[in-house]
Amino acid sequence: MLTGFTNGCFDIIHVGHLRLISSLTERVDHLVVGIDSDRMVRSSKGNDRPYNNQEDRKFFLENIKGVAEVFIFDSHDELRSRLENLNPDHMVVGSDYRHKEVIGSEHAKTLSFFEVIDGYSSTEILQYTSSG
Repeated sequence: MLTGFTNGCFDIIHVGHLRLISSLTERVDHLVVGIDSDRMVRSSKGNDRPYNNQEDRKFFLENIKGVAEVFIFDSHDELRSRLENLNPDHMVVGSDYRHKEVIGSEHAKTLSFFEVIDGYSSTEILQYTSSG
């Protein structure tokens, strides 16, 4: 059984998220998604985020075809530990992480980057709706 993994905020589910998940489910039998806790999202994106709380974000992801498991992590150490236990065959992250540290990637057999789709980001969607 091949295991896949991706992680992120997944605050406002959009086409980019769904294409990333779809591309992974084509390559693996069991897809696990990790999501940043509300505290981590606030720390990285500001006090107005997340728009959807961690339990709602987890529920949304659990109900996407092909997603087998979703967990919430509250620190990089916790994520690294979960990935060490999971030892995924394929780990995929957005291409915006191509030249950054990918936490826990040392525990994945392969790491690849999904090309971010211009115009699709939770931040851009929230900025557009608040200005329109």
